[in-house]
Amino acid sequence: MEPNLIIYAIPFFVVTVILEAVLITREQRERWIEAKDSYTSIALGLGNVFTGLFTKALIFGIYTFLYENFRFFTLDTSQWWVWVLAFFADDFSYYWFHREAHLIRWFWASHKVHHSSEKYNLATALRQTWTGNASGSFVFYLWMPFVGFNPIVILTMQQISLLYQYWIHTEAINKMWRPFEYIFNTPSHHRVHHGSDIKYLDANYAGILIIWDRMFGTFVEEKERPTYGLVSNLNSYNPIKIAFSEWVDMAKDLANAGSLKNAFKYIFAPPGWSPDGSRKTSEELKKEAGIK
Repeated sequence: MEPNLIIYAIPFFVVTVILEAVLITREQRERWIEAKDSYTSIALGLGNVFTGLFTKALIFGIYTFLYENFRFFTLDTSQWWVWVLAFFADDFSYYWFHREAHLIRWFWASHKVHHSSEKYNLATALRQTWTGNASGSFVFYLWMPFVGFNPIVILTMQQISLLYQYWIHTEAINKMWRPFEYIFNTPSHHRVHHGSDIKYLDANYAGILIIWDRMFGTFVEEKERPTYGLVSNLNSYNPIKIAFSEWVDMAKDLANAGSLKNAFKYIFAPPGWSPDGSRKTSEELKKEAGIK
């Protein structure tokens, strides 16, 4: 199995989270960082690493089974162009996973964890799901072993993507060189993604390359700093509550669904869907606000 790059990066995460807090001004520290919030993010990150020890082994097994028995081609990992192709394939897959994680409640139940902080700093990047792998996020990458990407290549690229996205969780970097902003995901682009302002909802799903958002109409430029967090915040520092809150809410909705149709929509409709309109999806909120 591939080396776990995330575990090797933990000392770097710790050092840079501390440096960010130390090097910014006192005023910035008061606005950007809250100790309890950062501790919660770190706890959720450690939980993600722990659960990943088990779930990633299963996913590696699934990829390997498909690769060994059903692949159409064999892409030679000793060829540099295979790794370049894998980079684009992974980033493209991540874009669609990330997009659907905001539009399908089943996947949002895991991804919501990452958006639960009302702060935006390097510690926020560590606020990761405990249930994402188990709930099927890997299905968006299943096409890759079929076309001949070695499972080790797939999982390595997924880790590289996650590592890249660490540094973009910061207020300390404003806008970058324009050509770089046009091609790559940056702190400015990702701040928009973490915004709970109606105009910023469901935008900028990029992993490494922002070009997918530009191509598929989901790019929104940062005009002013967003308000971070969820449309309805959890108001909790309890990592267990944060990790499972949406799953608990979904179970409650299913218990009172009243029909199979409602039950299906409570699981697979966008977050915020309700049969009586008492709650709103992001699309409905935008429509009410007159935002296309």
